[in-house]
Amino acid sequence: MTQSELPADRDEAAAALAGVRVLDLSRVLAGPWASQILGDLGAEVIKIEHPGKGDDTRAWGPPYLRSAREEADSDPLSAYYLSCNRNKKSVAIDIASPDGAALVRRLARSCDIVLENFKVGGLARYGLDYESLKRENEALIYCSITGFGQTGPYAARGGYDFLIQGMSGLMSVTGQPDGTPGSEPLKVGVPVSDLFTGMYATVSMLAALRHRDRTGKGQHIDCALLDTQVAVLANQGMNWLVGGQVPRRMGNGHPNVVPYRCFATNDGHIIVAVGNDGQFRALCRLLERQDLLEDSRFADNPGRQRNRQELEAALAESIAGWTSAALTAAMAGAGVPAGPINRIDQVFADPQVAARSLVHRLETDDGTTIPVVGFPARLSQTPARYRQAPPRLGQQTADVLGELLGLSPAELDDLKARAVIQTTDRR
Repeated sequence: MTQSELPADRDEAAAALAGVRVLDLSRVLAGPWASQILGDLGAEVIKIEHPGKGDDTRAWGPPYLRSAREEADSDPLSAYYLSCNRNKKSVAIDIASPDGAALVRRLARSCDIVLENFKVGGLARYGLDYESLKRENEALIYCSITGFGQTGPYAARGGYDFLIQGMSGLMSVTGQPDGTPGSEPLKVGVPVSDLFTGMYATVSMLAALRHRDRTGKGQHIDCALLDTQVAVLANQGMNWLVGGQVPRRMGNGHPNVVPYRCFATNDGHIIVAVGNDGQFRALCRLLERQDLLEDSRFADNPGRQRNRQELEAALAESIAGWTSAALTAAMAGAGVPAGPINRIDQVFADPQVAARSLVHRLETDDGTTIPVVGFPARLSQTPARYRQAPPRLGQQTADVLGELLGLSPAELDDLKARAVIQTTDRR
């Protein structure tokens, strides 16, 4: 949906975060994911990038977006970068130069939120740390995202999603059981530690905005990838804390609920997700397994847990004779949760995904169309909006510095000549 297609009552002022300005000093994923959420909900996001290089993910390809322009593209947009940078303005400033750092400090005075993911203490040398910026803007909300947080013995270390998945215990419960084919620790197929941290950072910034609105006081938010991933161990973490059980890799099995895994059909696999005793009985009736229904060992979930191997072997025998599509449909009709294991291309062809309009299309300044996966929550009064395609490096440098700081064309030309800033001139 383009700007012109939006209903008249859903203009800029109707956005939930209209009037909130975010200065985004982050790069790669956790920080950009958070700022994209804020941008989707109506905040103005100013993304500060290094001239000539920009966000690291600009180079994380292929694949790259194919430009509508016929000539070779000197500034290709990677799919990775496009996944987390819509609804932002790119301002290319070298913060390592005194003049560049001064420009960013001036921008921070007019912002509600600063978001950064530099190493602990890394921005203090430029006067861009929280304490420095707070002196000029007491209402400023300053969110720091690091691998291990601002304190503790690992605080100075760099943190990356893969490392955090391992250190947090997530990889110890992901993959095939020990002693089976392919048994080794596995990371999740998407960088969940980054993504979860970005979401927690977003929630925290919104909470801080609410506090600021009541008190006039800003605050510092300390988000760590390791803290977040430990928090979202959820039931696996509690299995240890409450029961003293060290969770292990179980493949597609569930540590607490049985049967809750994938089974082979005669043409592929199907996920069976039985969540209660009633659903188990319905499954047994569907599969015509009266023997399982009458077996006292399987009458409740604790019993099914204790006798997992015998039950799953019996179910596997019955399920193997079905096609995946037929059994999925039959289980849906019986009220038993089930579903296929889709490839990514099948996901976007799924009629439910299509009906929910999850894919939106934006246009770049040169007319190139970009498909993006939209904000998943539906707000009835203040829906997410897709105002701007992910920007080229430095695309809004001149506009932002001219409008917010009042820099003249001559001043911009001087800064550009001294490599303090980069502007993108596209017609």
